[in-house]
Amino acid sequence: MQAISADLTGHGGRLDEAARLYPHAPAPWLDLSTGINPNAWAPAAPLDIDPRALPSRGALRDLEVIAARHFGVDPAHVAAVPGSEIALRLLPMLGLPPVASLATTYATHRDVAVHRLDAPVPVAGATLLLANPNNPDGVLLSPDMLIDLARRQEENGGSLVMDEAFADAAPGSSLLPHLKASDETIVLRSFGKFFGLAGIRLGFVIASGDVIARLRRLLGDWPVSAHAIAFGRAAYADADWIAATATSLPVRAAALDALLARHGLAARGACPLFRLIETPHAAALFDRLARAAILVRPFTDRPDWLRFGLPADEAAFARLDRALGHG
Repeated sequence: MQAISADLTGHGGRLDEAARLYPHAPAPWLDLSTGINPNAWAPAAPLDIDPRALPSRGALRDLEVIAARHFGVDPAHVAAVPGSEIALRLLPMLGLPPVASLATTYATHRDVAVHRLDAPVPVAGATLLLANPNNPDGVLLSPDMLIDLARRQEENGGSLVMDEAFADAAPGSSLLPHLKASDETIVLRSFGKFFGLAGIRLGFVIASGDVIARLRRLLGDWPVSAHAIAFGRAAYADADWIAATATSLPVRAAALDALLARHGLAARGACPLFRLIETPHAAALFDRLARAAILVRPFTDRPDWLRFGLPADEAAFARLDRALGHG
């Protein structure tokens, strides 16, 4: 068994590195290392995109209006960004207090944080950064708890930033319907995870007018590409696909839970796009799956954890089932 490369523990989706480390694995690879919907949204007809022209400011504003309607907020408080990852990395440049994040959370949270927390508690004079559902453990916090936390942060000279990258996959989890226009809480949303189009690189910041103005100055006149604008406008307007996907994801997640349980692996987490398992044999299991050209997500700081994304179809479920059974 070979040691797990650090290049595979920072983020998911590193198939090129996995293929280099496991050159004899039987391609094609099955990538279960991300929390990205493997059944992506697709346009009913080709989108009209002219890559020769600069993105239109009117089209960008239209995207933000359509996205705001989906989020249930005022478009004046919404700014498109080239992925929620970029929004996280820009937080220290928005004039906010120093960032505090959970020790167990998305890697980029830790990259931008100067304080590490063991639990979601108020931190005076800091920007408390939380994800809901949390990544990678899928822990879901109630809106009531988060509203109270936001109030206590503001009372103590701090603020709250909610990373809702997976909120579309967990209906009812978003803090947005519970916020007032005067609240200082910042919410980040991702397009690529729920819609399965991570390569489009599109996300949104929902915040007060001052924060949105600062963000627009940082990003300039063309914050996202013409492709991102076109795909975002069409996908957020596809209410039927959104509703059907929100219904189907928990069913497929339950099927993954059952598959893992058959092999003695207890899945946990409230986000249907991924499941976390804990086992003292995580490294050996990762290696066995990788030798079968199945990539799951390992963790440097928790070598007993593995995260499994959703298989795309019955063939992918069957392939994972076979690989887990060859212990």
